[in-house]
Amino acid sequence: MSGTHDANHRTLEPGATLGMLGGGQLGRMFAEAATTLGYDTHVLCPEADGPASQVAAKHTVAAYDDLEAVERWAASVAAVTYEFENVPAATAAACNKHAPVRPGQQVLAVAQDRTIEKRTLRDFGLPVTPFEPVNSFAGLDQAANQLGLPAVLKTARGGYDGKGQRVIHGPNELTYAWEELGSGKVPCILEAMIDFEQEISVVAARSVAGEIKTYGPIANSHRNHILDVSVVPSGAAREVDERAVNVTRDVMEKLDVVGVLCVEFFQVRGGTASFETYGPVLINEIAPRPHNSGHLTIEAHASSQFEQQVRAVCGLALGDATLLKPAAMVNVLGELWGPDGQAPTWRTIEGRDQLALHLYGKTVARPGRKMGHLTATARTAHEALRDAVEARAAVAWRGEGLGPD
Repeated sequence: MSGTHDANHRTLEPGATLGMLGGGQLGRMFAEAATTLGYDTHVLCPEADGPASQVAAKHTVAAYDDLEAVERWAASVAAVTYEFENVPAATAAACNKHAPVRPGQQVLAVAQDRTIEKRTLRDFGLPVTPFEPVNSFAGLDQAANQLGLPAVLKTARGGYDGKGQRVIHGPNELTYAWEELGSGKVPCILEAMIDFEQEISVVAARSVAGEIKTYGPIANSHRNHILDVSVVPSGAAREVDERAVNVTRDVMEKLDVVGVLCVEFFQVRGGTASFETYGPVLINEIAPRPHNSGHLTIEAHASSQFEQQVRAVCGLALGDATLLKPAAMVNVLGELWGPDGQAPTWRTIEGRDQLALHLYGKTVARPGRKMGHLTATARTAHEALRDAVEARAAVAWRGEGLGPD
């Protein structure tokens, strides 16, 4: 990577318009933070009424590969950022003709291809899960022999929330996994299965001047491959937390990130071969944007991940990332709505000062769709976790006219 700071360094004063590629909930919370700091947001996305466009000052409906529309849009904003890492390279390049893109194109190139990501981080000397690129069935068989089974086969590009990946438990599953992921039509990567205690994430922000602020580590648990619960503090030992934070800082610096990035880790189980070889944490993947696990920073920290994203994009000094109180966040998915779209019973948690409900403005609830999140703050992480989980259970729709059990 370049190792130099953003060549387009110019502090953007309040009143400037910031460009957001993407119209989902991350773009929405960015726009809300931008408004608080005195900035306007201009969203570009293919959807006419997504979560971000509902709160942004301006909205352009266009496909990301409509480069003429993208250039017109980019010429109307002072800086560009994004809410998803699979921004087409041509789109980022078109934006960069008119405004700085933060994080930059070099970060996108690494983050949107798992093989490039793993190789780049490994070459930096950072701890990544053992992996082998796979481009053929013979290559998959060889990689399985090299890494051992069980292992996880993933498409190198695309995929989220468990999509585009398949756990292979034994040799008899190789053919099925290969066929399920496209039989070589797209490049894949095989990653070793890690014996881990928990999954943790560190969200970090880096300014144009190279200042870094970190959040976490945050402990995460998933259900059906979708993030279910995030808790801070993580409960890990101090040396685990320190190692995760230091590795994250290295990622930010070596990739020359300007903006927000999340590093997802496996906390390796002590006494295993992986622990002896790599230490207490292994990088699972990175995301060069605010992260679902970092939503709790809105209530738990002095400045949220979204405020930091705005500050970094504008060339400002970063805010205070101090943890104010333990917190837990639970995703609110479409399963909480009734069969005909009936809303959850929000009244059951009214008046609870330590709970914060964030809804994303999505009109259609589907199983697995992220409709919002709930954050609880408390005296301890355990109490926050209990309160958040209980609150989510309490609001679930139970039938016409029926309250909680």
